[in-house]
Amino acid sequence: MSESWTVELPGERMLLREPGPADEAALLKLFEECEDWFTAATGLPSAPGDVQSLYYALPEGADPGAKVLLLVERGGEVGGLVDAVRDWPEPGAVAVGVFLLAPWARGRGLGRAVAESLLARGASRVTATVPAGWTAGERFLERLGFTLQAPEGALRRAEWLRET
Repeated sequence: MSESWTVELPGERMLLREPGPADEAALLKLFEECEDWFTAATGLPSAPGDVQSLYYALPEGADPGAKVLLLVERGGEVGGLVDAVRDWPEPGAVAVGVFLLAPWARGRGLGRAVAESLLARGASRVTATVPAGWTAGERFLERLGFTLQAPEGALRRAEWLRET
């Protein structure tokens, strides 16, 4: 079953939808545009294999059927991606692994509108990971009511939590 819905912003409408095979080129372009995030997260720019691994990457013990990928699209142009797993690490929870916005889509309230739309869907607990030191992501999550749960130290990604 395919999921899609719209998110309204002043003067524009964004579509959230599941990606299909025809979206590979758009995802490659998004990943190239977001080189800053990939470098912060992995130490390297994105590579073509990152799009393929997106479909299969799961936390240990997660059900592959619980994987959710959503594109954020405006007028046919992909401007973002959300990668999440439902019912992990416990029933009713959602773990967000990637919440990525193209540079042209940042700083306009789009991320907040998308996140609030997703948070309103009823998860009891939401965890999100952010590359350690990715200040924009940390501030974004703090404004949404998340709190840091894992020490940064040697971790590549810090975990943030929001109980609803």
